[in-house]
Amino acid sequence: MQIVADDKIPFLRGVMEPYADIAYLPGAAITADDVRDADVLFTRTRTRCDEALLTGSRVRLIVTATIGFDHIDMDYCQRADIRWVNAPGCNAASVRQYIAAALVTIVRRRGVRLADTTLGIIGVGHVGRSVADAAQALGMRVLLNDPPREEREGSDAFTSLDELLRQSDIVTCHTPLTADGPHPTHHLASRAFFDRMRRGAAFINSSRGSVVDSAALRDAAQRGKLAAFALDTWEGEPDIDRTLLRDALLATPHIAGYSADGKANGTAVCVRTCSQMFGIDALADWFPPTLPAPPMPTDFAIDATGRTDEEVFYEAVTHTYPIEADSARLKTSPETFERQRGDYWTRREFPCFRLRLTGESRRAEEGLRRLGFRVNL
Repeated sequence: MQIVADDKIPFLRGVMEPYADIAYLPGAAITADDVRDADVLFTRTRTRCDEALLTGSRVRLIVTATIGFDHIDMDYCQRADIRWVNAPGCNAASVRQYIAAALVTIVRRRGVRLADTTLGIIGVGHVGRSVADAAQALGMRVLLNDPPREEREGSDAFTSLDELLRQSDIVTCHTPLTADGPHPTHHLASRAFFDRMRRGAAFINSSRGSVVDSAALRDAAQRGKLAAFALDTWEGEPDIDRTLLRDALLATPHIAGYSADGKANGTAVCVRTCSQMFGIDALADWFPPTLPAPPMPTDFAIDATGRTDEEVFYEAVTHTYPIEADSARLKTSPETFERQRGDYWTRREFPCFRLRLTGESRRAEEGLRRLGFRVNL
């Protein structure tokens, strides 16, 4: 068996070598010649898996170590009898951490209470559900919009897009990128979308860059419709809009799902799927035996005496993920977008951290436990 793998998929080296010949290549540079004799392709979103890449090859399995799959030409794969698999939910907890950090930062900058803030979530799959739980842990009111789910499950749990935009203080998108079908999401965040948002609201996108019409977002920000916006995904990556970069409160290089934990989950999907298809029983339940430690202490303390819940949440969440530092790096060196993404630092999710919380802060303690922190254990 021969495998071609994106060289930025972590924890993979040495795992498949006893069972296959494996070549590690930069994802954006993988060519038809590279995959011609391959049976399996392990990718991320930077490899366009289409007829131009795959025609004439031996590839029979594509596994993307990502939740997104818009880089895979599904129609061609079906015609060519190539199986493809993505990793739904692999980075949901990582995005949950990212959005929690964005929320506490936005609320802090605006000087408002979390309990007085309504979050509208568009797209309620694995990631959207996890984000909703995090927002509720922070004490926020949450509105959900997901037309495909509403059609299947009924409207009780969901809010129309118009009503969500009208009521929400912050709107965050967690949809796939689709151009066709009854609910396309390409340029979902259009001028009409921003016009329907309440004046002074904030907007976050960490789904796919083209869910947002960049020109419409620039316009909404410049005419004061939005008080703040945060972007992790961008149209035209890695050549991103410099005006949006300048004006964003938070700007990051497509790394919301890039915790070490989320990456390990994605790699595990690659290994397990391949082992299942090719009968490698020894790897059927594979997962990295250890994950690296983050650069900050995993045991830390906060004294909540005399402090608001917002202050406690901000300190705890941004201890685990200093989102403003990621933003500062991209704003300073946007030309290194791909390098910042490919060589991303070791971020660990909330359950990796043990917090000693002192002072009277029952509400914050309950919320931090729900987020996943090990509090006073």
